[in-house]
Amino acid sequence: MTTALIFAGGTGRRMNSRSKPKQFLEMHGKPIIIYTLEYFEYHDDVDTIVVVCIREWIDELKGLLKRFGISKVSRIVPGGETGHDSIYCGLKSMKDICKKDDIVLIHDGVRPLITKQLITQNIEAAKKYGNAITSETARESIVRSTDGEIICEVPPRSQMYTAKAPQTFYYGKILDLYERAKRDGKKSIDSAHLCNLYGEAMHIVVSTPNNIKITEPADYYIYRALYEAMEGQQIFGL
Repeated sequence: MTTALIFAGGTGRRMNSRSKPKQFLEMHGKPIIIYTLEYFEYHDDVDTIVVVCIREWIDELKGLLKRFGISKVSRIVPGGETGHDSIYCGLKSMKDICKKDDIVLIHDGVRPLITKQLITQNIEAAKKYGNAITSETARESIVRSTDGEIICEVPPRSQMYTAKAPQTFYYGKILDLYERAKRDGKKSIDSAHLCNLYGEAMHIVVSTPNNIKITEPADYYIYRALYEAMEGQQIFGL
C-alpha cells in the first residue's frame, strides 16, 4: 500500500495572514491545500491520504474535502508544535493501517506545484533504493558559514542541491527514525535532515521545475503567476 502523508500543521506566521493559515488561503476559489491534495487523490498508485492539520481547522478541512470531492483522505490528525512533531504525529497515527514495507510519501500541504510524474518517480525510486528525496539543483552559489558573518566554505555548485518534497520512504524505516529521534531528544528540519542525522544513505529524485513551498507573501504571488501561466499553456497551446 502507498500512503501520502500531507502535513499542513503550520500557522503561517511569515504570511502575515491574520484570518487564515497559509494552507487555507484561496486562489480562484480553491484553497492551496486542495490543489496539493488533488495530485495524490488522482494518482492511481496512491491508495490513501493522511493529513496532519491545525486542530482548530480540522472541521474546516473536512468540509473542504467534501466540497471538492477528495475521497482518499482516510484520517486527519492534529499537528504538533513543529514540522518535525507534525510528521511524527502523522506517522504514529498510521500504525494500524500501514505495514513496515508500505511506501509513504511525505509532502508539504503548501507545495502545490508538483506533478503526477514526480509522485511516480518517488514511489519507484523508494521501492528500488529504500527512499527518495526530491531535490533541485542549485541555481546559484551556496556559501557555508558557522557564525553568520564569515564564509568558511563555497562548495562546488555542481554538487549542491536543495531538498524539496515529496520525500518518500518505507513506512517502517521512517517511523523508526522518528521514534529514535524522540528517544534521543532530536528535532529535524525535514525527513531528509533526519536521515542525515542518523547516517542513512539517501537517493535523489530530480525535482520538477517551480516546486515551490508557499511560506511568505511573495511565494503566494509567484505561485499564482506560475499556475496561471500553466493554465494558459493548456488553453492556448503556448
